[in-house]
Amino acid sequence: MAGPAVAARLAIMRVRAAIGAPTLPRRAAGYAAAGAMSLYLLVKVVWIALEVRHGTADWVLLNAVTVVMALAGIGLGLALAQPWGMRLPAWLVVPVVWISGGFLVSMLPYLVVSSLLAPGTPEPAGEPGLPAWETVFIGAGFLGMALALVVGLPLYLRDRWPWAFADRATDRATDRASGRASDGAADRAAVGAGAGARTRWIMVPPAALAVLWTYWAAGGTAGLDPSAPRTEGADARLLLADSALCAVCGVWSLRALNGRGGARTPSWLPMALGFVASGSLFAWGAWKLLWLLPPGVYQPAEYRWLALAEHVVAVGAGLAMLVTLVRSTRPASARS
Repeated sequence: MAGPAVAARLAIMRVRAAIGAPTLPRRAAGYAAAGAMSLYLLVKVVWIALEVRHGTADWVLLNAVTVVMALAGIGLGLALAQPWGMRLPAWLVVPVVWISGGFLVSMLPYLVVSSLLAPGTPEPAGEPGLPAWETVFIGAGFLGMALALVVGLPLYLRDRWPWAFADRATDRATDRASGRASDGAADRAAVGAGAGARTRWIMVPPAALAVLWTYWAAGGTAGLDPSAPRTEGADARLLLADSALCAVCGVWSLRALNGRGGARTPSWLPMALGFVASGSLFAWGAWKLLWLLPPGVYQPAEYRWLALAEHVVAVGAGLAMLVTLVRSTRPASARS
């Protein structure tokens, strides 16, 4: 049973959700996200215009997809900042929030660490890099959107579904396993035990991916295709380490929501980490699959069959984790 302080905080959060008025930090984060992604959108529109003008439209389709994604990011930022964002249907909000957070928020550790490392290798002769303004706009768009989502997304999710963030993870797991109501408590206890077993199985795929990506990030070569272009630099390893970190965070979040994250773990922490980690597994796995499925378009560093299996597992693990998190957001009254 939630204590008086938790009950009072939950009541305040429900009033805020009913009113729909965003707090000042949420408004600031939402507008910052929309503004940052507008910079990225501008670069993509210029690229498409130049490709069409010069008759080199090989990348128009890909850039058009990223334009749609940028527009969705801008819309998400405005939804975070405006009261009407609370009235959008959950089936529309959750996928956009989930994929946006998975793409961008999960990259923050990589962006921070890579900025502290020495500059990468220069562009090969005859292959000029991007103009300075494009590089600045793209970098500011990604980093600004990611930082804004770190602030805005948890605030929006907390205001929209307050019961998912008000108690502690151990209390939530205990409620599921014991069954608080008097009728059918034994049946619910059995259901809670079964849910815990399913959660443990859901941890296996992301844990396996974390081990694989950590091995490659540490310099391992098993599973890598000798005929593929070499991507053994610090940047490639850092990207793998970032992916492994996301998978580890996902596993920990599932453990915490199952009552194994420590007695004082607040629910918002595993919920937020699990949401971003599952979105990262799904979004980046699906994106890489799009490049792998057409033959001859992209040559991965690992064997092609292994890359396909790796990203299919990532997509499935992300979806399974999201389903588990969504089930955990149900109010206590619905679980009892």
